[in-house]
Amino acid sequence: MMTRSSTAPPVIRGDGLPPADRGTGVIARIFASRSEIEAADEQRVAYSRGGTLAVNTRPRVRAEVSGVLRSVTYRPQDEVPALLAELYDGSGSVDLVWLGRRDVAGIQPGRRLVASGMVCPGRRRNTIFNPRYELAPVGGE
Repeated sequence: MMTRSSTAPPVIRGDGLPPADRGTGVIARIFASRSEIEAADEQRVAYSRGGTLAVNTRPRVRAEVSGVLRSVTYRPQDEVPALLAELYDGSGSVDLVWLGRRDVAGIQPGRRLVASGMVCPGRRRNTIFNPRYELAPVGGE
């Protein structure tokens, strides 16, 4: 019998439904917390755009992820310029880092976007350096 390592992130199977919709119904949504409902909705939007869910990204493999920017951080003036953003898609987060930049047009918390690039292992979570990105229309999904 095979056992799953407790340190490996869960792999979401491609059965046509995002994990938030598998085996859940009206009763499950009634008893779900607000954060669980928001995560399921965010994951549904990310899933509909195609690409890879954050929980399924793997280091040294190109990925296209979509979601909403939870936070945007600028490095202090005395360090190498870099802009760090956390992209959340309901299944997890991926860090996006633009090296040599203190500002990137349209990159602000709450903004939806699709980003792609080579995934690298990061300190806290997987990271994409200098990603290609496409901003979603403001107010749209």
